[in-house]
Amino acid sequence: MKRLNIGILSLLALMLVGCGKGKFHVEGNITDAKDSVLYFENMSLDGPVVVDSVKLSADGAFSFSGERPEAPDFYRLRISDGIINISVDSIETIRIKASYPTMSTRYEVEGSENCDKIKELSLLQQQLLAQALSISENPSLGMEQSGDSIRKIVEAYKENVRMNYIFKEPQKAYAYFALFQSLGDMLIFNPRESEMDVKTFAAVATSWDSFYPNALRGKNLHNIAIEGMRQVRILKAQEKPYQIDASKVSEVSLIDIPLIDNKGKRRSLTELKGKVVLLDFHVFASDYSTERIMMLRDLYNKYHAQGLQIYQVSFDSNEHFWKTQTAALPWICVRDNKGLQSEYLLRYFVQQLPSYFLIDRTNSLYKRGEQIDDVEAEIKTLLNK
Repeated sequence: MKRLNIGILSLLALMLVGCGKGKFHVEGNITDAKDSVLYFENMSLDGPVVVDSVKLSADGAFSFSGERPEAPDFYRLRISDGIINISVDSIETIRIKASYPTMSTRYEVEGSENCDKIKELSLLQQQLLAQALSISENPSLGMEQSGDSIRKIVEAYKENVRMNYIFKEPQKAYAYFALFQSLGDMLIFNPRESEMDVKTFAAVATSWDSFYPNALRGKNLHNIAIEGMRQVRILKAQEKPYQIDASKVSEVSLIDIPLIDNKGKRRSLTELKGKVVLLDFHVFASDYSTERIMMLRDLYNKYHAQGLQIYQVSFDSNEHFWKTQTAALPWICVRDNKGLQSEYLLRYFVQQLPSYFLIDRTNSLYKRGEQIDDVEAEIKTLLNK
């Protein structure tokens, strides 16, 4: 009888262990970072949340742990702006080795297939950004050539990631991670404007619905896909009223931006043919806004009578605030209600705000801000052509 009792107790102990969620572990070394604080952050749907941190010693050793998630979850290791993204989906031990100055691009990871794939995706993303920056800063390329080249490499990147990562195993954490990669502040896969991108989100959403039916991330994907379908339908419907006889269309070498201005009127860049245009991408709620507006007002006052026009695109989320801030401005002020997810930020490859471009009198993109040393001198050159 005594042996039976011991056996029952052992069985109960095993059952209790089996019912426990268990823990995952993230450990390793990040060298060349003595006395730096290494943060372990959960990448929640609302943004990064610090879970733990450690002040590193000379050998850079660290060890973090947490409860196993019900569905794949995402974390990152961060020292200042150095970041290593990882995912956790089981009771696993993930080991990472890196050196601080290059931790984002040169690190070793063991113990997780998903983390291996996330590393591959992160490196591909960094290569894409470097290629795009190289194209945009190449002085020998015109704006039309630059824009076309960037769009081509972005589309090639999306096709590669879509076929070799997302569609290959849509239920995996790395497929979810790929959906939210960005180029600067813009999503590479944007379901608000691309029907193919909607299908890409939907593929992962459907898979997560099956594998992780109660996961908040899965439900969020589902909602994004549905909203994307609605937005794409709206865009298609809006295109029809503006279709005109092709024989009446004159080609221009810029991407038009037809938006509603602060007076409720629909404006576009193409209507400004014959003017020299400073196209300004702006956020009025930012710290730089006041100084920026003063600089633009000075240029406008000096050169508007000679043919300069300013076409300012705002990405402020608060429409009332934007209208208040622009009420007294003499130039064209429009607003994109998609904010930082605007398609125009991606199409013009805007990496930071504020950013500006110069457009000549033929309605052709001339130069972007990064290619200009003296904006006033360039405006004078264009006005005198």
